[in-house]
Amino acid sequence: MEKNENRTMDEQREAAMEEKLRDLTGDTEIPPSLEPEAVERLLLEKKKEKAKKYRRRYAGIAAAACLCIAVGAGAVVAQHVNMGGGSPTAGMSGSAQADADSEEAGSSESETVNLSDKIASAKDYDQIYEYIQAEQKQQEKQARMYTDGMTTDNMMEMAEADSASANGAAGGSAMDAGSSGGSAAYSGSDGGGTGNGYSDTNVREDGVGEADIVKTDGENLYILNGTKVEIVSIASDEMQELAAVAVDADSNIRELYVDGDRLAVLYTRSDYTKEDGFEVQLRDYTCTDVYDISDKSAPVKLNTISQSGYYNTMRVKDGYAYVLSSFYADTAAPRSDVGAYVPEVEGSTIEADRIYMPESEQGSQYTVITAFSLAEPQEQTDSRAVFGSAGLCYVSGSSIYVTETCYDEAGSDVTQTAVRKVSYHDGQLEGAAQAKVDGTLNDSFSIDEYNGYLRLVTTVTPIGDGVALYGSSAAGAEEETVATNSLYVLNEALELTGEITDLAVDEQVYSARFMGDIGYFVTFRQVDPLFSVDLSDPAEPKIIGELKIPGFSDYLHPYGEGQLLGIGMDVDEEGVTTEGVKLSMFDISDPANVTEASQLVLENMYGTDVAYNYKSVFVDVEKNLFGFRAYGPQSDVYYIFSYDAAEGFKEVFSRELTGYGESRGLYAGAKFYLIVGNTIESYTLAGFEKIDDIVLGNVEPVAIE
Repeated sequence: MEKNENRTMDEQREAAMEEKLRDLTGDTEIPPSLEPEAVERLLLEKKKEKAKKYRRRYAGIAAAACLCIAVGAGAVVAQHVNMGGGSPTAGMSGSAQADADSEEAGSSESETVNLSDKIASAKDYDQIYEYIQAEQKQQEKQARMYTDGMTTDNMMEMAEADSASANGAAGGSAMDAGSSGGSAAYSGSDGGGTGNGYSDTNVREDGVGEADIVKTDGENLYILNGTKVEIVSIASDEMQELAAVAVDADSNIRELYVDGDRLAVLYTRSDYTKEDGFEVQLRDYTCTDVYDISDKSAPVKLNTISQSGYYNTMRVKDGYAYVLSSFYADTAAPRSDVGAYVPEVEGSTIEADRIYMPESEQGSQYTVITAFSLAEPQEQTDSRAVFGSAGLCYVSGSSIYVTETCYDEAGSDVTQTAVRKVSYHDGQLEGAAQAKVDGTLNDSFSIDEYNGYLRLVTTVTPIGDGVALYGSSAAGAEEETVATNSLYVLNEALELTGEITDLAVDEQVYSARFMGDIGYFVTFRQVDPLFSVDLSDPAEPKIIGELKIPGFSDYLHPYGEGQLLGIGMDVDEEGVTTEGVKLSMFDISDPANVTEASQLVLENMYGTDVAYNYKSVFVDVEKNLFGFRAYGPQSDVYYIFSYDAAEGFKEVFSRELTGYGESRGLYAGAKFYLIVGNTIESYTLAGFEKIDDIVLGNVEPVAIE
């Protein structure tokens, strides 16, 4: 392949997948992290991310808009938001809502304006079973409709929509793994990183801890390596493996968390049975093993907390862990087999009154939430399940928001997002409120809580027969159907406070960043008009500026006073061919006059891990360093850059990556550590001179009784 050959975005993403498949079929010995089961999970997540990217293309990819929003808290007339009540006319606006209400027999005004009720709990398991049966009948009806009357193109569009919706349920997930550009906050143990400190995971919400595949306490590294978590001493220049803990072969470690002398290992365990001589998978359980690591060379297991479903994510606040999993009900199970369609926690079926029900009377998926103390993990403190459809989640400092995408042409002619709010404090959980807004979220960073208000930015697309329609050729539409974008501000009860609709017509949100009273989001179609919108008076929002630049940002990160870092792609004028990975530094000191102060294009690179996982980004603003992995046609490269207002971006380190597995960069004291799969390399933080390297796997896991 020619070094300077341009490829379309679709071709480049296909190439990325093919490259991974070539890696899997090579002669090189495959480490445990890429054993078949782990690989299957990895490829599933990447496939879902890839489907999400292609969905953007179907939306008519070709201008980008980065909207800068000063979010206020006043009142605006609610036309596009429906909260609670379960009205089949939810999400319609203006006269369309009135007409639908007048035609619907038995409808009442309270059904469309009931805004502040808490989430309803299940009456009993029979009610849940009825919802599941209704979901199954609806799916069967849609399957018959599509196979009987839809064209191949229509069916492909439906598959894309389904894949994009399912993306939110993938672990690490839509909240973690699928996050392209959000309000992630870099959290360092020393408040930003002095020479004696160490870096922590790039987290979604400042002050809320997150699990990851690598952690450090400044003196040791804790690294996920296949079915083990390894502890490596970095107290001296020569790294040393101290100990390892493991899970069984039927388990897949997803992440880990370290807090003082506690290590939490999070994994999904699969139960199997034999039928006619073949192993058949029964159910998945998310498990958390908590260890006492006071002696780093001899971890002691304290307890295992289990819950139904596949691991989604973990958060930690004030010493309490909150573990989220996605459980899929067996819709073919008989009513008597409650365990097949109701999740369990610690071996006991969750009580009906702890299961929060959806507005529509159907569903088949749960988001299971379990809380426990890391200091005393012998017993879980509380648990809840949100029933309906497992979607992407967002966790603020006091609330867990579970969202799901709705494609219900009977209730609305556009895509919608349902939001359920579960409050948390000191390990206790309580359902708080629910809402529904027009449009769908790009990722968990398109939703943000600040000063008691929830802000959401969505892309609104027309739907027909449960399928999102994109472009003038969608489903043979005679009239052009285009996407728009909306911003909503909801109060603590999830009642509408303010909104802006019909933003960036025929475009789609690619990334978002909320920074206090200011919010930014990027949409893409061809070039990048950077709009500034003043919402200080929510009743009269005003666009106060516009900047047009090529390309788009997948990820946005505050980078010092008045600066916003963008990492994304440079794109040609047609919006089809990418020219390389693009770094942008936006001057946001004046929101009414945002400018691109500097840019740098990494040619012949067709993507970054930033677009898939915000946790993979290394950022330390005080040290003026940020790093990430970029994908090239022949190999991947890990880059570290600094930024100077006068000189722009400067590459201070790059390393061609030949190993398998995900990568992380972090620092501890005066050293920088690059972890790729089961290998670790250490460098001086000043000058990035090589110090040591080590390949993990030389210690046996501790024996567990």
